Amino acid sequence: MHKYVAAERPTMYFIGVTTAKSSIMKVFPRWAEFLRLNDVEIKGIDFKVHDDPERYREAVSFIKHDPNSLGALVTTHKMDLLQSCRDLFDVLDEHAELMHEVSSISKKENKLAGHAKDPITSGLSLEAFLPDRHWEQTGAEALILGAGGSGIALSWHLARKDAGRHRPSRLIVTNRSEGRLNEMKDIHEKMGIDIPVAYHVTGSDAAANDEILRSLKPGSLVVNATGLGKDAPGSPLTDKASFPQNGLVWDFNCRGELRFLDQARRQQTE
Repeated sequence: MHKYVAAERPTMYFIGVTTAKSSIMKVFPRWAEFLRLNDVEIKGIDFKVHDDPERYREAVSFIKHDPNSLGALVTTHKMDLLQSCRDLFDVLDEHAELMHEVSSISKKENKLAGHAKDPITSGLSLEAFLPDRHWEQTGAEALILGAGGSGIALSWHLARKDAGRHRPSRLIVTNRSEGRLNEMKDIHEKMGIDIPVAYHVTGSDAAANDEILRSLKPGSLVVNATGLGKDAPGSPLTDKASFPQNGLVWDFNCRGELRFLDQARRQQTE
């Protein structure tokens, strides 16, 4: 197990896979300077994808009990971490309870709080590039490749009832394993989603995702929420995949080889 050393100054942690390569390590000091946080620090904690639950518990317990460890950002491990450490949290926000994930950790009055911010941030990001009244005017669909925490969060935003006509005509989700799809189904049932949703177990067969992609209506949204291209090499699609005409393509990966994004860009002009 990892030996954690008590923080000597106020410290935020970044829990991920290859945190040293993340731009946040350069951005955080600039934020701290702008916000006048004085002598603060960010440190990375790297875990394997779907790591040993005890490793998650060790990290969260350390943050909870170390006075100068004030919180954490969580990527990739959002669902696994909460599943492993739920009893260590004193407070969970409504999105964390619904999504079964934690994307940020904070402390207040000696209480450890878990938050799920992806439903909010993914929605803001989507609305920043989605054309006005896109769903209503096109009748397009949305395909989310990957049923992890980020995929679930985006599905919440896309399918929520208060969006009315500003929703895709159908939501399709694919995932390599059935377990995460079942978790997503459970969340959707609790939400009372009233648009058609199709769930597909594709295993590691990228060609199966290609086939689903070909069935999409023009203008549809295709999202890579698998982590392939950042946390692991590759893409959820083959190089023969055909994206929908006038479609929108979103790669959730912010760095790495970004093969999925390259596949889409090669078809952009045609």
